[in-house]
Amino acid sequence: MASEDELQLLPDGWSIKTLGELCDEGGGDIQTGPFGSQLHSADYVSAGVPSIMPTNILVEGIQAEGIARITRQDAERLQRYRVRTGDIIYSRRGDVEKCALVTDKEDGWLCGTGCLRVRIGKAPTNPDFVHAYLSSPSVRAWVVRHSIGATMPNLNTGILRNLPVSLPPPVEMQSIGTIWTALINKTNQLASMNRKLEAIARAIFKSWFVDFDPVRAKAKGREPEGMDAATAALFPSEFEDSELGEIPLGWKVKSIGDISISNRKSIGKDYAHPEIEYVDISSVEPGRITSTLVYSLAEAPSRAKRLVRDGDTIWSCVRPNRRSYALVIEPTDSLVVSTGFVTLTATEVPFSFLYLSVTTSQFVEYLTLRADGAAYPAVRPDTFESAKVTIPAKSIANRFHEIVEPILRTIAANDRQATTLAELRDTLLPRLISGKLRVPDAEAMLMEVV
Repeated sequence: MASEDELQLLPDGWSIKTLGELCDEGGGDIQTGPFGSQLHSADYVSAGVPSIMPTNILVEGIQAEGIARITRQDAERLQRYRVRTGDIIYSRRGDVEKCALVTDKEDGWLCGTGCLRVRIGKAPTNPDFVHAYLSSPSVRAWVVRHSIGATMPNLNTGILRNLPVSLPPPVEMQSIGTIWTALINKTNQLASMNRKLEAIARAIFKSWFVDFDPVRAKAKGREPEGMDAATAALFPSEFEDSELGEIPLGWKVKSIGDISISNRKSIGKDYAHPEIEYVDISSVEPGRITSTLVYSLAEAPSRAKRLVRDGDTIWSCVRPNRRSYALVIEPTDSLVVSTGFVTLTATEVPFSFLYLSVTTSQFVEYLTLRADGAAYPAVRPDTFESAKVTIPAKSIANRFHEIVEPILRTIAANDRQATTLAELRDTLLPRLISGKLRVPDAEAMLMEVV
């Protein structure tokens, strides 16, 4: 839907209705969540019925981590704002083009303050297709173009009611919804697998190098749990004092600068490629690079300076509490990050140990407390370099790497596959909803990646 004119160029058997007309036909509606006067900040509780906020809305689904909650009494009072399976949720302000489909898991949750709820009801379509249609890049662009506000887009029920929807015949509509759901499900499966894998890697790191569980077990005359005899034999059975407190006997306290190189150099004259693949701070979220932009060398942003290699850790200097860090694994040889990142290359320890050392909650707190600046608190690169960590014997660090490196590489491979799926999704959808790509062809493409 790059323009309204394209809506007139649909295949035979397709029709056009507005989103409002679809909702009316099905006995549904488009309505806002409760206003602030109906639900105050003091009404939120630690346990109760989840209340969906704009930050919880993702194309792939509703993110429940850290979600706000209200009491069951308030949920009953605000019954008209609760969501049902098949509803679609939008943000009313800011990132207005993203929408999430309500599944059985979220049935009965609240459409929170700052959100809009679309209910198709029993209209002659299905929620999977409608969500696919509304998530298409061209339709998302339509929503942004028609939103209100120069500095921050605002969405209202009138705008969504007027959104034109191109409708294929029922069989194609069902197939498009099925293709969309398969892509979403596969993406979510990869994300779920990665969360579990990362939790495993971090649990091992914490047990060995933060809590010193194997050493404590041996100090009490017990065999360490969860490891073979050869690995257990690598750990000492005593502790000694250090500037960081009690640490295993023979281990050292060193700074990050002692065990890594902080890369502050610009791309050299020997750079052999005509383009770069650029990573900005906004493209990094905890543990992963979400997207890159390709530039010619002549058009690259002035901040695009630091070339990164396999095994490097990148960490944003700005707002460390946002945890904009990632481990770079198997990148292209033209991956470049902004000068807003510290880029750490492991030298005295394996890269898995370095990465997990500088991404613990304790290290994030350390950086956050040392950030300067009111609007954009930032830490200096030498803050990273001067931070102290406990370093085990090389035999233990290497054994840790043997266990954890395959986990980290699997996570990176899953991320790459998820990126491929997202690109396929954004390529297929506009062509499917315009009728330019027929369903059998799309299904054949899908079979290659799902």
